[in-house]
Amino acid sequence: MLKIYTDTDTDITPALAAEYGYQLISMPYSIDARTTYPYVDFETFDGHAFYDVLRSGVLPTTSAISKEQYMNYFIRDFAAGNDILYVHFSRAMTNTFDAMDQAIADLKKKFPATRFEEIDTKGITTISYAIVREVGDLYKAGKTLDELLEWAKTEVDKFAMYFFADDLKFFRRSGRVSGLAATMGTLIGVRPLIHMSQEGKMVSVGTAKGRAKAMDYLVDKVGELGDEIEKHRICIGHTDAPELAKEIGRMIEEKYGKQNIEYVYVNPTAGSHCGPNGVGVCFHAKHR
Repeated sequence: MLKIYTDTDTDITPALAAEYGYQLISMPYSIDARTTYPYVDFETFDGHAFYDVLRSGVLPTTSAISKEQYMNYFIRDFAAGNDILYVHFSRAMTNTFDAMDQAIADLKKKFPATRFEEIDTKGITTISYAIVREVGDLYKAGKTLDELLEWAKTEVDKFAMYFFADDLKFFRRSGRVSGLAATMGTLIGVRPLIHMSQEGKMVSVGTAKGRAKAMDYLVDKVGELGDEIEKHRICIGHTDAPELAKEIGRMIEEKYGKQNIEYVYVNPTAGSHCGPNGVGVCFHAKHR
């Protein structure tokens, strides 16, 4: 039997995970030396309350989970002989998967017949959400493990994600956006424009003077790179900026016609690096 896994850095909630049959791995964040595991230490993510804490000046940190924690997540299915597929956020953005690799190596020694495979979404938050949902749709439709892996070979790189941040201090601290140094000036109203690269990294692609121009940039990218967008979800993620997200959705439909748009609250672990009031758009594309 095939069992599927994902993690909270993909913005998947427990309710949505249950709908597909995903087991959900919790990725932690820390505030004032207190570590919180999403959907383990709380049942429902209060996005507004969390991002208000960040607005007050708090800068959370994030950390990897341990080899032992990974073993605890996977051991039941290894022992049962179930095939496992883990659809996860980008390896290129973290060292947490080093601990996972060690855990899987030990589990395979004990249970050599169990098959463990991965789909690296080469992203985090909203782009990962879109890919996890597509994999979940195929899983529910009865696709085999090998069919899902074959789909991922070409399709993962056909999901593009472009977003802008409202406050540079969060990215400055995290250091997770390459090429961002040139945008770190003190110009008021300048918003860095960022995308997820084919290597699975956040890369600065320029700046926009003012929020309106940043929104226009995201909408224009949908037209420039979009491929059969009407056959896939357009996912608009935000860090407690629902009205901005809905306005971008309205702009997309005004320009490209009616779409299947989903609005996604960015999870707190990823949101710790982005800060509040950011918005991004993920869509099916010719390339990233």
